[in-house]
Amino acid sequence: MSTKHTIPSDEDLTAFIDGELTAEDEARIEAIVKEDENVAERLEFLARASLPFEQAFAPLLSEAPREKLAAMLAAIPAREGAKSDAAPAPDRRRFLGALAASLVAGIAIDRAVIGIGRSLSSKDENSEWRAVVADYISLYTAETLAGPIPGRQEQAAQLAGLDEKLGLSLSPEAVALPGIDFKRALLLQYDGKALAQVAYLDPETGPMALCIVKSDAGPKAPDLENRKGMSVVYWSNGTHAFMLIGYAAADRMTAIADGVRARVAV
Repeated sequence: MSTKHTIPSDEDLTAFIDGELTAEDEARIEAIVKEDENVAERLEFLARASLPFEQAFAPLLSEAPREKLAAMLAAIPAREGAKSDAAPAPDRRRFLGALAASLVAGIAIDRAVIGIGRSLSSKDENSEWRAVVADYISLYTAETLAGPIPGRQEQAAQLAGLDEKLGLSLSPEAVALPGIDFKRALLLQYDGKALAQVAYLDPETGPMALCIVKSDAGPKAPDLENRKGMSVVYWSNGTHAFMLIGYAAADRMTAIADGVRARVAV
């Protein structure tokens, strides 16, 4: 890569994806992408990641000091020469502002907000989606999942939405984790594919999640890895890939995952 270029930040690449740069800046990044394979891969990664941060953090953001945030944002000067016909900032931008409000409130949020993950340990499909989920879950705190535990009927209703999109057959009993509170089941999306997430709150170690995507990679025995300081147990069958992620010790996560594997039918 030519030394006269400055490697663009994730914020710059995200703005490029959203069409918020000036024509000059767009041309500059396009030139860098053509010359630098690492920047091109990063741009593609940020463009492919599609997870509803705003929905996941709605309970936390509802308590953010919005008046302070508004004052902070008003003090930021607009970029000169920005496109006058550009569309309003997308939800991702509004969410970044809301996260700033959370920081004012004293809530620590991982710096992975702008982009999901700095690098992938492998290029295979299953490794990539696990990297995305790990970066996403790293944003969770105990406060994110605070609130009452849904009753069985509500849990079943939430799980039914996952069943329809992913061809699953999940019951509250099947996804129950011993000594760990079920908090919510969400239907997310990654790389154009539905991604099921069942979020839990472990009173000992904090957030935990069971995530599932459709996969034709074939059966794989459980394996263990560490991402973003969390233990990840992952496996797959003939139709779906699974991962259980959380801050509990590896041996405890493995034991919990074994129980899930024995109960979850698809």
